[in-house]
Amino acid sequence: MAADRVAGDASMQTVVVRRTGRTGRRTRRVPWGRVTCALLALFALSTVFATATPAQAAGSASPSTQAAYLATRLRTNPVYVTDQLPREIPRSQAPAFATLAKRTGVPTYVLVLPEQDLGGKGLLGAVHDRLGRDGLYVLLDTSGVTDAVAYGVRAPADDAATASLYELPYDAGPLRSFERFVDVVAQGSGKAAERAAAAREKYGESDAEPDRMYIDRTDRDNQSFLTGALLTGVPLLILLSISYVRRWRHILLKVTGRAKPDSRRTPEWLASVLALVTLAVIVVTTALTFDQTTSSAAVPPTAADVSSRVDRVSAGLEQDPVYVDPEGPQVLDSRQLSHLHERIRKFARSDGGGPVYVLLVPQLSGDESGGDPEAFADAVHAELSKAGKAGNGRKDDGLYVVADTLRGDIDVLNFGLRLDSGRLYAGLPESIVFGDDEAREAEDHLLGERLDDFMTFLDKSPRTTEPNTTSDQDTKAEPIEGNALPQLFSGDFWPGLLVGGLGALLVLGLVAGVLAIVGSVLRRRHPLPTASESSHLQAPRGPSLSYLRTTADDELGALSEDFVEADVENAGLAHRARAWDCFDAAMLLIDGDRCRLTEPDDAGDPDEAENAAGGGVDPATLVTIIVLARAGRAALRGEAYEMCCGLNPLHGPAVVRHPVRVSAEDRRRRRLPVCDACRDSAIREPGAVHTLLMALPAPPDPDGGSRDRVPYDVLESPLSAVSDGIPRLIDAVRELAGAE
Repeated sequence: MAADRVAGDASMQTVVVRRTGRTGRRTRRVPWGRVTCALLALFALSTVFATATPAQAAGSASPSTQAAYLATRLRTNPVYVTDQLPREIPRSQAPAFATLAKRTGVPTYVLVLPEQDLGGKGLLGAVHDRLGRDGLYVLLDTSGVTDAVAYGVRAPADDAATASLYELPYDAGPLRSFERFVDVVAQGSGKAAERAAAAREKYGESDAEPDRMYIDRTDRDNQSFLTGALLTGVPLLILLSISYVRRWRHILLKVTGRAKPDSRRTPEWLASVLALVTLAVIVVTTALTFDQTTSSAAVPPTAADVSSRVDRVSAGLEQDPVYVDPEGPQVLDSRQLSHLHERIRKFARSDGGGPVYVLLVPQLSGDESGGDPEAFADAVHAELSKAGKAGNGRKDDGLYVVADTLRGDIDVLNFGLRLDSGRLYAGLPESIVFGDDEAREAEDHLLGERLDDFMTFLDKSPRTTEPNTTSDQDTKAEPIEGNALPQLFSGDFWPGLLVGGLGALLVLGLVAGVLAIVGSVLRRRHPLPTASESSHLQAPRGPSLSYLRTTADDELGALSEDFVEADVENAGLAHRARAWDCFDAAMLLIDGDRCRLTEPDDAGDPDEAENAAGGGVDPATLVTIIVLARAGRAALRGEAYEMCCGLNPLHGPAVVRHPVRVSAEDRRRRRLPVCDACRDSAIREPGAVHTLLMALPAPPDPDGGSRDRVPYDVLESPLSAVSDGIPRLIDAVRELAGAE
């Protein structure tokens, strides 16, 4: 400004000289005194311009004000995107902004800049004054549209800005925010006012906000963990709990008197199928629900986007060792710049001194260096070293001072000067590095005074014998990874699998505890009979031979009658085939002669025949005939009879396999098919369930001694296959008949 004032005074003086010259020719008098004054003024003016030249060069922009610099850029292109935010708003997105700007229907000038003080209020007006063109001026930063003003055109700028502010979440990104702004502008003033009022009413006076559009990596980790926990927890819980709950449900229904003895049981394999289906549903549902792939609206920057600011700054340092960022407000006036240049030249000429490069540039988290001033200075130094651009005869060697115009911090990196880098890094006073309270409150952070104090500190710093360089171990910028989210089935997905399994076991334990309490209460109200009192044990545990003969003859005769009288349509061919197989197997055991069923083993008393040796049908064969006959009759009635009770085949069909103890001495359990009553007894009195195992007379003793009863399943007979089901029992009988 001082240079402008001096230039104006010089112009006026020049006019005076010309007028004086014309007057002199008319009077033939030469005003030597005025001419001398004019020459002295011109000399002073040239001196002032020589001093002010570095100030104009700073920032590589002419004129050097922020508004004038931006107006110059808009004169070339109506859309200007900063090069300081490649991680969030790459410059390569400028064509997308330009395409949207054409949809407003009026000349539109777009500025995409880092966040400005006070939201950039007043900046658009200053840019318009210097550009001198009417149109719609829009200012955006990383959050979206921050200001919009219409100059000389009809456009609902305020309403469109309000709608884009309230209708979109904060993470929508500048491009989507500008798109919403353009859409509202294109609707006209009336519609725009309605949308702005509705958005302000919905979100402006409350804490409500639109839902976020993107999730971060922490959210993705949580999603992966939840998916893993569900994938193991839910199917495993189904497999473990269904059989447990079904067993207890049967007990509860039985004690309350609502059990249906003839109702068909759900197949055990259904739990496995349900678990697999649930697993597939969880995979598909989570994949469709957690389908986010990016964590922000930012697009990956190009190589030119990443290097643009570094190239700009290094090019500016070719002309001047002090680079002032032209996109932001100027924090140093011409006097401070001139004084700083003088201090830099003085230090360069001092013993052990060298070039000093001052970079007055904001450091932002979205820039190519991730907001790290040391990484930024290292990148500029590398660019100068690669291109050999730095002046002052030292190539890229020098002291790089990064003054953050946004926060006011000052960082220093030494490359090749004979200065103690450790002292420069850790010995700088905090009043220089961070500033005092007054500096933090000032708009310019008092950077002019603090840089002057730094140069004083630099002049007093001791010199070293060898050039010293700041270690570049911690001065490399982190690579730009982009905003792609990890895959859903990765990361915390694997710990989630383990936690899901543990959670399933915990839930099963809680369910078991609740059911145990409920069952205990119901058993107190409806006590079940003991094993010795159970009414279901109508079939004796140790049946006599006469009982078995009579029952076998009755059951086989009934099967013959039922088979003849059965309705083919009601029974079905498959059921008749099963009934015939059962009848055929039973007849094989007695060689087709039912009379053998009533022949005693000995001519004596039938009850004594159990202890006498002789011929006839043995007890195990008689039990087999009874089971086959009953299974055949059930098939003709269309009833399920695939297995019979493994504790006592005379109890009838089994409903489930259950681990039971079959011996008082052996505590090991066998998984046998059991009927309803035996299962209840096994649950209620597991230690006494072996007393329900059917015992038959043992084979005759060759020495003529007495015979004890033995468990039926230890006898060599087809009856030992009864636990594997009726079809296996039929096969065992046929194998025996074929062997004989």
